[in-house]
Amino acid sequence: MQVTFYDEVSHRSAGQVLHGYISMSFRFVTLDWISHIQCGGVTVDGSRADPFQLIEGGQSLAITIPDYHEKPVDTHWHLLWQNEELFAVHKPAGLPVHRTPRHIVNTLITLVKRESEWPDAHLLHRLDSDTGGILLLGKNKAAAVKWQSKIQKLMIQKVYHAVVYGKPDWLEYDMQCELSAREDAAIRAQVFVCEAGESGKFSHSHFRYLSGNDQYSMIECEIFTGRKHQIRAQLAHLGHAIVGDKIYANNGEYYLKRLTKTLTPEDEIKRQTSHHLLFAQRVCLVLTAEQDKTVEINNAHYPDQWRAFCQKQGFVV
Repeated sequence: MQVTFYDEVSHRSAGQVLHGYISMSFRFVTLDWISHIQCGGVTVDGSRADPFQLIEGGQSLAITIPDYHEKPVDTHWHLLWQNEELFAVHKPAGLPVHRTPRHIVNTLITLVKRESEWPDAHLLHRLDSDTGGILLLGKNKAAAVKWQSKIQKLMIQKVYHAVVYGKPDWLEYDMQCELSAREDAAIRAQVFVCEAGESGKFSHSHFRYLSGNDQYSMIECEIFTGRKHQIRAQLAHLGHAIVGDKIYANNGEYYLKRLTKTLTPEDEIKRQTSHHLLFAQRVCLVLTAEQDKTVEINNAHYPDQWRAFCQKQGFVV
């Protein structure tokens, strides 16, 4: 299908050559971008573009791709709760929250804007692409600006469920640590629990064992900070990586292999699920400064693969 994408150049990207900027933004699209731009496939501020012009912050780009395809994802989001300014949705596992190098048409925010009555909806926070569950949005930019600065006071409780490898030797575990990336890590996106002498960002989670067997366990995870990969990195550090986690389980084998070649059916069987089994299950909101109006939002729409895996292990979901 032919699709036109609209993009505003950030000031951070100013000074780049147009064709280079676009080819990096659409790395999975096989087009001769120089020829495509010369033939009128891209406009800048409504005017026909030159592939070698330098872009400026704030410019509006219209990029038409004649034969555009994306990898299929579960697009069945739905509304869980709303008030005058905010709303909460169920995000399916595997659906990116926002634009990625491989998904532009089918992301949570683009689907919501296309399919809901809130075309100016804005995200208040994010979930990893593989993580399903509750996501909170503002109905318009003004609502998002108002509440994003108050997000920690607004979301007073965030609870996830995770299925992990192994059985912990604890029923409850309170984990406070610093997390950081490492320059020598094989996977750039990976974060680690800091060792002595290292510095990072403080993170705090509380884990509670729910059920399990000798091979797998279901863990309730309440987070008090919102660091990148917080639950995934902390559980892996404790020796209980999340089932299906491409980065933190199996030493990142599937993530690294996917960078160089396609995963085989045998790889997928060994990994057991196509997405990791982490789910944003409950959120509690305080909607007034006096904290006299609390809303609890629960989500029981676990992914099909989650339910199938837990049923096989005899877990109660």
